[in-house]
Amino acid sequence: MSSTLKSVALMGAVAAALSSHATTTEAASKEKCFGVSLAGQNDCAAGAGTTCAGTSTVDYQGNAWTLVDSGTCADIELPAMADGTPRAGSLEELDRDLPQA
Repeated sequence: MSSTLKSVALMGAVAAALSSHATTTEAASKEKCFGVSLAGQNDCAAGAGTTCAGTSTVDYQGNAWTLVDSGTCADIELPAMADGTPRAGSLEELDRDLPQA
């Protein structure tokens, strides 16, 4: 194998490793936050009868999550519920704002 080809192969391997590290670091800086997305804008997990991303049917659906920056989930400003009860995001699935059967 020529030295030029070896150099190109080595640069490709280094680039792939750096790209993989950047993707892993970015994913690690995000967390699933339940109950903060608008209808149809969730990233995944929207409860029974749904398939995944974009399938929530209610704003702030408690069993649908969106990826947010780590440490920000509970601080996202949300409107209060109809009865005045405050809403907040959660790192765990919520039993509120679920679609009516």
